Amino acid sequence: MADATLTHTGQAQPRPAGLQGVAADWSSDQRAFKNVSWGKAMMWIFLLSDTFVFGCFLLSYMTARMSTRVPWPNPSEVFALHIGGSNIPLILIAIMTFVLISSSGTMAMAVNFGYRHDRRKTAILMLLTAALGATFVGMQAFEWTKLITEGVRPWGNPWGAAQFGSSFFMITGFHGTHVTFGVIFLIIVARKVWRGDYETGRPGFFTSRRGRYEHVEIMGLYWHFVDLVWVFIFAFFYLW
Repeated sequence: MADATLTHTGQAQPRPAGLQGVAADWSSDQRAFKNVSWGKAMMWIFLLSDTFVFGCFLLSYMTARMSTRVPWPNPSEVFALHIGGSNIPLILIAIMTFVLISSSGTMAMAVNFGYRHDRRKTAILMLLTAALGATFVGMQAFEWTKLITEGVRPWGNPWGAAQFGSSFFMITGFHGTHVTFGVIFLIIVARKVWRGDYETGRPGFFTSRRGRYEHVEIMGLYWHFVDLVWVFIFAFFYLW
């Protein structure tokens, strides 16, 4: 069967030959974006720009670590917790990672129930996701407090290279800020879902057209991005 394209009426047209066919293939891609909401498109643009920011941070961290001549602190020692008379390396980081990855699962289920217009389950799962995110931020605050009391500063630390402190506070702090804002917005959207704002089309912030739960999906995109970034931070900062 010959290649064909669809017109705006849904009827098939034969694919032009030569360069005109190539141009038709490229122009057909714009159809994929015609039905995308403004909010979802803007979220994708924001996530793309944020990817470059986090990428620059991680590349800067790699450059600083590989270029310094002072020994870099051992993450297994720096991030160990003293429990039961012995130091357990990276136990807090492992729990934080488990909590954040679990929140990605609850967010995915919230989006799924949003598609089904199940307000109760969607709101509960979003609030559960927010609770897991808040737990992550709380454990991160405990981690910061522990390292600060041990002498870690943006300009130095007692275990070696001075760049360690600035890299740690900048990267984890920037990510933690994203998680904190995500928790706030999750609570706002969950409240709107619970009240039925997306069923009635109630006007206001974070409200879409009647019967559309696209803001739940938009929050899902943001939250999955935050979780994915943490995987890279975990691999580069805590395992390297």
